Amino acid sequence: MRPYERSEDGLLGQSPAFLEVLDQVSQLARLDRPALVIGERGTGKEQIAARLHYLSPRWDRPLVKLNCAALAESLLETELFGHEAGAFTGATRRHSGRFELANEGSLFLDEVSSSSLRVQEKILRVIEYGEFERVGGRETIRTDVRIIAAANLDLPTLAAQQQFRLDLLDRLAFDVITLPPLRARQADILLLAEHFARRMSAELGRELFAGFSRTAEEQLRDYAWPGNIRELKNVVERAVYRHEEPDQPLHSLQFDPFASPFRIGVAPAPATQTPTAPASAPAPAASEVVAAGGDQERDCGLSLP
Repeated sequence: MRPYERSEDGLLGQSPAFLEVLDQVSQLARLDRPALVIGERGTGKEQIAARLHYLSPRWDRPLVKLNCAALAESLLETELFGHEAGAFTGATRRHSGRFELANEGSLFLDEVSSSSLRVQEKILRVIEYGEFERVGGRETIRTDVRIIAAANLDLPTLAAQQQFRLDLLDRLAFDVITLPPLRARQADILLLAEHFARRMSAELGRELFAGFSRTAEEQLRDYAWPGNIRELKNVVERAVYRHEEPDQPLHSLQFDPFASPFRIGVAPAPATQTPTAPASAPAPAASEVVAAGGDQERDCGLSLP
């Protein structure tokens, strides 16, 4: 099976799970409906959102992105919907929000589950009616935006716990694209690793990448990759730049960049030799004890009979 590779959007793979996702994206991209992308961190949600946009009829219009987890509630609201001059302290002039900037294009809302219920209500209004007001303003603004949302949590569970609006979830989930974790894409791990290694070698000015040793390949396949593609990229690029014999296959991989005998907060290893205790002084003779006692009593103004 020929792998799918498109370096400009960071998508590469040949596993059935990955190719099924690409087929779903191609079908959904043509429809002018909201889309929801679910996946663990590092699985490529932003790249899938970009593919949804550039395969859509809005491909030549703006793709605007915002990470909802990066801003506090008040800042997120003004960043999404804009604000009028004087809306709050420091607002000296009007600010256009992301919904205005994305007009006729797509707005990618990453980690949408981090937004407050109040902000979710305003997002729902834009989806349903295509309108909103800037913070501190009364003018109703019309906008034509396709929303692509992403999350790394189970939104139905959050909705059942009243931490996410069920009506917004219903509108976003016209179709849900669930990205497989890297551990479920065994056929893609070495393919991706080779891709990242070649790119890093070129960045370092090396003519070629000599490949991975059999041991390194086994390590790449056996590791669980909790950080998914992003972690794989970091591990491979770090290994390539530390590789001192670029004409030989890469053999050494370091999965934990913090691994060090001097790591802060980690108890040091026990000493290899137990230090010897200092030699104890010999016990004083009985006569010395009596004499010492007599000296102490004389010092106190007492004398033995």
